[in-house]
Amino acid sequence: MENASSGRRTGLRWEWLVILAGGALLVTWLYFTPSGLLGKADAIGYAVCHRIDSHSFHINGRDFPVCARCSGMYLGAVLGLVYQSFRGRRGGMPSFKVFVVLGIFLAAFGIDGVNSYLHFFPNAPSLYQPQNWLRLVTGTGVGLGLAAVVLPAFHQTLWADWSESRALGSWRQLGGLLLLAALVDGLVLTENPVVLYPLALISAAGVVILLTMVYCMVVVMVFKRENRYISSRQIWLPLLAGFIVAMLQISALDWGRFALTGTWAGFKF
Repeated sequence: MENASSGRRTGLRWEWLVILAGGALLVTWLYFTPSGLLGKADAIGYAVCHRIDSHSFHINGRDFPVCARCSGMYLGAVLGLVYQSFRGRRGGMPSFKVFVVLGIFLAAFGIDGVNSYLHFFPNAPSLYQPQNWLRLVTGTGVGLGLAAVVLPAFHQTLWADWSESRALGSWRQLGGLLLLAALVDGLVLTENPVVLYPLALISAAGVVILLTMVYCMVVVMVFKRENRYISSRQIWLPLLAGFIVAMLQISALDWGRFALTGTWAGFKF
């Protein structure tokens, strides 16, 4: 009984340490980053994206938190995570035919990215004139692929009762997701500020969500706690630990880039 009580007290101390560390980190980051919701979203995007003005969508003349390609990627990832979550704790990876489609998306992302990069060099050969709508669409395809891999891996790592069924195993399931992705991209392309404002915040949130999920899995594996969770209420601590590591990464990248450039703006070309 004494050992059990001691173990519970140790566990509580670790929980409070994680909570306090997370709170202190978040408050510090909020204090030093630009003001306002879009300012905080900009600071998240600043850690992972070049944010070049000509490669970005705009809200009333203000750059999106991330460029057009990253906007598509993180919006696609959030959409994919939400879409698959409605199908329960399915830990099966996408079927081969779905992986082929996702592989085509990845190839298109790479080709468009290289072609866009070549335009930084005036005399370099290129295939076509880069367009933000192409950056958005190819980014969205990769975002859907990220979600298709990360969420099943998350289920396999945390849950004791995860299912081997696939959340994306058929053309019908993939088709429904692609229709929703086309709708989201269409909304972005309207460039209506009323629509773009929430989408800008969601794209920035997608960065934090993906990093938190990945680092949560790492924490669970490091502490050998795989497949021990039944209820969503039980995973708050590993999720919080993953969030702390994610924010540490974002904070370090923010600090390093700001130290080099002295500005929160995107790169200028």
